[in-house]
Amino acid sequence: MKIELPDTDTRNIAASLLEARENNSLTTGRVLTLVVVAALDDNVDHIISVTRDASHEHPARVLVLLTGEEDAASRLDAEVRVGGHAGASEMVIMRITGEMVNHLAAVVTPLLLPDTPVVAWWPTTAPADPSAHPVGRLAQRRITNADHPAGSAVLARLRSTYSPGDSDMVWSKITAWRGIVASSLDRHPQEDVEAVVLTGPANEPQIDVAAGWLADRLGVPVSREVCDPGDDQRLFPIRSLRFDRASGPVTVEVLDHRTVRVSVPGRPESLVAMNERPDADCLSEELRHLDPDLAYAHALRGLTRVKGINGHSPTS
Repeated sequence: MKIELPDTDTRNIAASLLEARENNSLTTGRVLTLVVVAALDDNVDHIISVTRDASHEHPARVLVLLTGEEDAASRLDAEVRVGGHAGASEMVIMRITGEMVNHLAAVVTPLLLPDTPVVAWWPTTAPADPSAHPVGRLAQRRITNADHPAGSAVLARLRSTYSPGDSDMVWSKITAWRGIVASSLDRHPQEDVEAVVLTGPANEPQIDVAAGWLADRLGVPVSREVCDPGDDQRLFPIRSLRFDRASGPVTVEVLDHRTVRVSVPGRPESLVAMNERPDADCLSEELRHLDPDLAYAHALRGLTRVKGINGHSPTS
């Protein structure tokens, strides 16, 4: 079910949501409000698809704010979706231009579900300080995406402005890889790690946040090295990881876009299936935990201890 509301206001949107909820049983049991902030020229279809897929695990009221030119005429065009068009959620897509672009919190506040958590998600360009953004101040959890734009400078900015409740999708994109890495160190022989080297293409924040995680967790020298990205864009960005230990290195290497190889001294090599995680899976993971993600915070803290990020040596 879709309801088009051209040149409207939040009162009409709220009335349409109430009408849709009364006529569609699928919109019950919503557990949170997800506020999505993007631009009109972003890949809107992809963003909506991701939120719709994630809603099957997390029924929510999804409020998508698509901002246009600030110097255009002030206008709010909305579309209310329920049922199959919105997954297990109810969704409002708002296209905003003019002066209202600078007042997104005022636009969205009347539409928030009462007595439920609020999550803000910036699927592309995020504000310099998410927790200080007007929409971010409404949210218990703030999710960014350092892949847009990519680069370690984005993570450095997120680190400097970190506030409890912040998270980033590059962290959830390496969840499966982190599980493989942890299990590789649990294998016999179990020895202390002396140093760590991660290799991958430049401007891949997944590699940087992984390096920060290992630097913080292990407290040993961690280096981030750059390699040729190659022609296959499907490859996992952390092409190789090496733990230096007394008996020899433990390595985790990408073989193809579906497989990594784990090598441990004195044991047969293991091949482990691992695919690049789609955005919907990452968003679903972020929505499972609405309390502060301390592991992510510690990974950001470890960035300053990694040699090779931003071309400098680690500092204390």
